[in-house]
Amino acid sequence: MQFKISEDDRSNHRYSGVLVHPTAFPSPYGIGDMGQSAYDFIDFLAAAGQHLWQVLPLVPSGNGNSPYQGFSVFAGQTLLISPDLLIKKKLLTLEDLQPIPDFEAERVDYERVTVYKTALFRKAYERFLHTADKNLLEEYEAFRETNRYWLEDYCLYMAGKDYHGGLPWYEWKDSLRCPTPTDKETWRERLSSEIDYHRFIQFLFFGQWFELKAYANKKGIAIIGDIPIFPSPDSADVWGYKEMFCLDAEGHPTEVAGVPPDYFSATGQRWGNLLYDWDRHAEDGYRWWTERIRNQLDQVDYIRIDHFRGLEAYWAIPAEEETALNGCWKKGPGEALFRAMAQALGDDLPIFAEDLGIITPEVEKLRDALGFPGMRVLQFGFDGPGESTFLPHQLDTRNCICYTGTHDNDTSRGWYEHTNEQNRDKIRRYMNTDASSVSWDFIRTCLGTIAKYAIFPVQDILGLGSEHRMNTPGTPTGNWEFRFRAGQLNEGMAAGLKRMTELYGRFG
Repeated sequence: MQFKISEDDRSNHRYSGVLVHPTAFPSPYGIGDMGQSAYDFIDFLAAAGQHLWQVLPLVPSGNGNSPYQGFSVFAGQTLLISPDLLIKKKLLTLEDLQPIPDFEAERVDYERVTVYKTALFRKAYERFLHTADKNLLEEYEAFRETNRYWLEDYCLYMAGKDYHGGLPWYEWKDSLRCPTPTDKETWRERLSSEIDYHRFIQFLFFGQWFELKAYANKKGIAIIGDIPIFPSPDSADVWGYKEMFCLDAEGHPTEVAGVPPDYFSATGQRWGNLLYDWDRHAEDGYRWWTERIRNQLDQVDYIRIDHFRGLEAYWAIPAEEETALNGCWKKGPGEALFRAMAQALGDDLPIFAEDLGIITPEVEKLRDALGFPGMRVLQFGFDGPGESTFLPHQLDTRNCICYTGTHDNDTSRGWYEHTNEQNRDKIRRYMNTDASSVSWDFIRTCLGTIAKYAIFPVQDILGLGSEHRMNTPGTPTGNWEFRFRAGQLNEGMAAGLKRMTELYGRFG
């Protein structure tokens, strides 16, 4: 089911919504999932008069548990699978869930969660192997066929990681590192059971996700997905399509991705993601990217492309450099990429452009030529005494998304508490507030802008401080762990947000 706010609506109305990743939902199983708490959140959005739910990448997270460093840009994060929904499918029993570890309510412990949930998924897989449910078996075969483009290589890759003790492909010492088609068939036979297991849990993920998405769409909620521009080096994407990336003959990167010094880091950010061989992609008609976007538009209604500016020009860092300081700008594919995708997928690509950081006139020209909304972050507007293009009165177009903050920012309350008094004074005077509920002041200001879309993290609705932020760029640990408790989002908050949303004409 594909849900889109109509062109007429998008031209005449303004919409708002909430940014929260499903990992943050309440759940007794150590991590948010696609069970009842996800449906409760959608009900909250509907009651609060919201029309948008933005998530982070829904991929299986890799290095540092980051959803921007996934093992695949196509696959789903199986830790989001709800055990309760597996019971309804008769793939688990209540007894299978016991004993449930004493997980923290406000933090994801990925290591413990992975151990616990993997054991459950193995039990579910064993039951599936002996099921007599013909509908379930038919759904499974249909899933395999529909997703063949990425699924078979992904499952072989993950089975290969299991076989090699979790090592990334570039540390493997056998023929699976750079396999020929014949090698792949040999390994598929050798690892057939593990391959089928990974195929099965992907089937579970997408089954639960599409049911949740259908529920959101029925409630009038559109889902904004998020994709990192570059895949992780440790991914099925790079392993399976090495020729599409900047690798040497041994499979080692020649250059890696990042950004130069910016708001978040004085030495820039060395992400380490591999860069594309754009000439090779062009020769192939940008098929890999087209399939990637097609896959994402099945899962969500809109796509936010993280680091959109890298498609106009990207910061290339020699692989041997330890920081991002000594990189250089190189040209990206620009409009040619999107022309190829539009030819295959249609002209009206529902894409949002993350255009933060060092943005040049060339990046703005590309964004505007494509008609993609860009981003405006309120926190940036109040960071300093002077004018800023992020201040509400400086917004020069309705075709943008105004955020109080993003997953990379501190919470609004935390940012206010830690910024200097000059900035706090600017906020109090600009927003005409005593800042006693400063996160709601940010939400109100965000809603009141001319921006077509207004989005705020769930932490701001809850008025949470810095200890609850989702990510601190440049720090390798302690990120992506935020969770909120059951009952924190309540009817009073929904009613207040609905009144505020109606006041600023965002109630569809």
